[in-house]
Amino acid sequence: MRPLRYSINVTLDGCCHHEAGVAPDEELMQYWTAQMERADAQLYGRVTYLMMESAWRKPATGAWPDWMSDWEIPFAEAIDRAKKYVVSSTLDETDWNAELLRGDLRQAVQQLKQEPGESLSVGGVTLPLALADQGLIDEYEFVVHPILAGHGPTLLAGMRERVRLELVNRRDFRSGVVAMRYRPAQSTA
Repeated sequence: MRPLRYSINVTLDGCCHHEAGVAPDEELMQYWTAQMERADAQLYGRVTYLMMESAWRKPATGAWPDWMSDWEIPFAEAIDRAKKYVVSSTLDETDWNAELLRGDLRQAVQQLKQEPGESLSVGGVTLPLALADQGLIDEYEFVVHPILAGHGPTLLAGMRERVRLELVNRRDFRSGVVAMRYRPAQSTA
């Protein structure tokens, strides 16, 4: 069974909004590119899918936008070609290598996890909360930025049950960012 990993940038005070000042530098963008390339598919809710598409989809002209640095292009290329699944009850269709997931969320995600491959990745705020509440996330990867945002949505706000985690990997970046990967702790009861 391929694991589902929740990966997200987060500030020290738990803010995970994309405008909270957590833009990656070149070193971190290389890290995110490698993470994107090792996942078989990305799982997004509607809001995250539309946000990522507006930022990272290759324009019809075939040229990346002028605002994009050369070191951002490998990430853009990786996400542009990645397989995507979108959980939405309001979208009628998707493109950009995406497929809509409808019906029972738990059943749909469990079916994706049963398919052959190495891993699945989920991003965003709302969908990961629903997946965590159902015990469907196998790994949590928090990329913590040395910033206090003071506002915005916070990481997994509103979870119904506490989830104990075990640290399985840590990576420090020159910028002071720390990437930590956790797995749910095995119950000893």
